[in-house]
Amino acid sequence: MYDFVVQLYVKALMTFPFCIPEKGMADNKNNYQLASHQSLQETVLLGAAGWSHSDNLAGQAHVFVFIPNPGSFKAADGGTILKRYCENEERCFQLLMKDPLRSCVPVFHGVVERDGESYMQLDDLLASFEGPCVMDCKMGIRTYLEEELIKAREKPKLRKDMYKKMIDVDPLAPTAEENTQHAVTKPRYMQWRETISSSANLGFRIEGIKKADGTCNTNFKTTKTKEQVFQVFVEFIKGDTDTLKKYLKRLYEIHDVLESSDFFKRHEVIGSSLLFVHDDSGRANVWLIDFGKTTLLPDGQTLDHRIPWQEGNREDGYLFGLDNLIDILESILER
Repeated sequence: MYDFVVQLYVKALMTFPFCIPEKGMADNKNNYQLASHQSLQETVLLGAAGWSHSDNLAGQAHVFVFIPNPGSFKAADGGTILKRYCENEERCFQLLMKDPLRSCVPVFHGVVERDGESYMQLDDLLASFEGPCVMDCKMGIRTYLEEELIKAREKPKLRKDMYKKMIDVDPLAPTAEENTQHAVTKPRYMQWRETISSSANLGFRIEGIKKADGTCNTNFKTTKTKEQVFQVFVEFIKGDTDTLKKYLKRLYEIHDVLESSDFFKRHEVIGSSLLFVHDDSGRANVWLIDFGKTTLLPDGQTLDHRIPWQEGNREDGYLFGLDNLIDILESILER
């Protein structure tokens, strides 16, 4: 129901101003109000475990904090953040620091130990912004690995929780058999999930937005057409063409770097996002984030990142999505 709640911006690897619902809105997890800048060492927000009551956060009484996995992120010094260690992601960052893509991702400062746990130390991408607006765009035509699909098929299991998620979005989506069972399989849910958003048809989807006024919106699961995405971006930048031009300039740079990157050619990039950040001072930037599912291809194999995915070819559609994203932003500038 709220995947982006996990991802914005605990997932974006930085100290994030926490989002909490306004009083009386605790039942609506798509509406959040910003609290003051808090330390991730004190509280990890934006997760999927449930609502936790707090009587004294940011000087406000009776607020609720959404707490996922305590200890996954910690604050650090010098404009950095600590993210719980992931062997695959650390390997990716080690390679990225030697690749042209280094200029497009959070700088990796190595692995450190804290409270008996290992963490990756990464740049806080919001450190230079004041009251930033943030958008997370999940890139690619699918957000699951081929291996995940294969494993789910090998041991098919009917999932009532996924059925509920499906009917919450579209009551007509389940088949007659699924309605009788009140359950769907994981492969069925994973593939359906991509088709209701713009992932399958545009190669990316908007996961969520945090505006300068502190409100967060994650209600983009059925934002699917170019025109719908167009309208979301217009609202996100508030019609500011200077910000739009800076975003486009950065996307052109990222596009060129991706085309020349050996890392990109040799990896299946799944579940990674483009993070858009701007503020009222005129700063604007975009970064690639999240490489936990980015997978090295077998020796000698490379990907086009544009051709359609067929099971077995491992194509992720990343450049297909980036091309469409650039086209939409260019069309805003032309109108």
